Amino acid sequence: MITSALFTDYYELTMAQGFWKKNKNTRSVFDMFFRRQPFNGGFSVFAGIEPLINTIEKFSFSKSDIEYLKTTGIFEDDFLYFLEKFKFSGDIWTMEEGTVVFPNEPLLRIHGNVIECALLEGLILNTINFQSLIATKTARIWLASKKGSIMEFGLRRAQGCDGAMSATRAAYIGGAAGTSNTLAGKEFSIPVMGTIAHSWVMSFPSEEEAFDAYAEIYPENTCFLLDTYDTLESGVKAAIVSGKKLKDRGMNFAVRLDSGDIQYLSTKVREELDKAGFPDAKITVSNELTEEIIESLVNNHTPIDSWGVGTHMVTGGSEASFTGVYKLAARTDDSNGKDLIPAMKFSDNPEKTTNPGIKQVWRLYNADGTFKADILSKDNEKIPLRETIKYFHPSNDWKSFSFAADYAEPLLKMKMQNGKRCMPEKTIKESRRNMEENLDKLDNSYKRILNPHIYKVSLTEKLREEKLNFLRGKRGH
Repeated sequence: MITSALFTDYYELTMAQGFWKKNKNTRSVFDMFFRRQPFNGGFSVFAGIEPLINTIEKFSFSKSDIEYLKTTGIFEDDFLYFLEKFKFSGDIWTMEEGTVVFPNEPLLRIHGNVIECALLEGLILNTINFQSLIATKTARIWLASKKGSIMEFGLRRAQGCDGAMSATRAAYIGGAAGTSNTLAGKEFSIPVMGTIAHSWVMSFPSEEEAFDAYAEIYPENTCFLLDTYDTLESGVKAAIVSGKKLKDRGMNFAVRLDSGDIQYLSTKVREELDKAGFPDAKITVSNELTEEIIESLVNNHTPIDSWGVGTHMVTGGSEASFTGVYKLAARTDDSNGKDLIPAMKFSDNPEKTTNPGIKQVWRLYNADGTFKADILSKDNEKIPLRETIKYFHPSNDWKSFSFAADYAEPLLKMKMQNGKRCMPEKTIKESRRNMEENLDKLDNSYKRILNPHIYKVSLTEKLREEKLNFLRGKRGH
């Protein structure tokens, strides 16, 4: 865990000194949200908030941090003394980890003095963006497998040690059944899994001897790797011979394929195993798997029981990053010094114009308990139930829809108050369970791998009017 407050962009510190010198370290509210779904998908999975809260509680400048800042020649001694005492003292409202989320809705709302909010920006985006990306990727893979057994095998391809640990944590929340990362298994109470490497097979005179040796040591957890030399001509034949010896001891076994035409080879291997009297022997596969490949194999009824996924799961594969951003939503009026007033970023691109003010996110439900839409409201608004209400598109003013909700759930809940956690920490299993429950309530049209339906994120009439007032020039900006 990085707890040094130097883990921030340099310009945050220069701006912080500017706020301090101009006596503008006033109250503010920031939103963290993201702009588009990764992987051209229809949903994302929110992850990283629990370790983030733990880090924020300890986020501070050490004596060596202050000494380093002195060497830059930029910061005044009195400001550095101010930083020595820095500790986040504000409030954080957040969605629960594992929640299915959509673009342009606040995932976190941070209340605090502008300096402390600014210094947290890098930490917040670094943590939430990466873990949400990996949790989302894993959930797509898990759904593509029809909620099958997915093993996360990505340690050696992850971006550094912290990347590997964070990716394993997020992958478990997203649906991975276990990990090859032993340290992450210990730290996060995630099941650890593994088979054997080609080097084990190559270290013996024959595949049969290699399989026999492993089965002797681990008779209840034996998985034979078939493709060190030739899957069908030697690998599966050796596995059957060794498997018969295990069967005589009352044990079963599994096999793994790590190369070649997975569909063809797994089908042929299944035939050979069944013919030899091993219908219960499981087949697991690996080798650069993606959700698209897995979905194709599943749709073609390929006889695969579990999946080992590494590179594409823990790196995000085709998507380099989650598009999370951090924007000022409300600030203190200089003429008053007390009251928070809405703030809004303008842009020539309508989708980059932010939604002003302190907001709540409401999830509307259909009568059958599935999600209908997410609604952004002013924080002091309530959503009327069983009453037809008109809601408005956040950037296309001419688009709207009307709906009478049977149930409306507020998604942003206070998790930190006055710089301290005020809700019990969710376990990783609770976050995973939240993900599963959320996906069960999301219509299949939003979960398609290709061309998913676009979920509605809309504004209440009051929030829309607030935004239009800015656009019409009725408020300062």
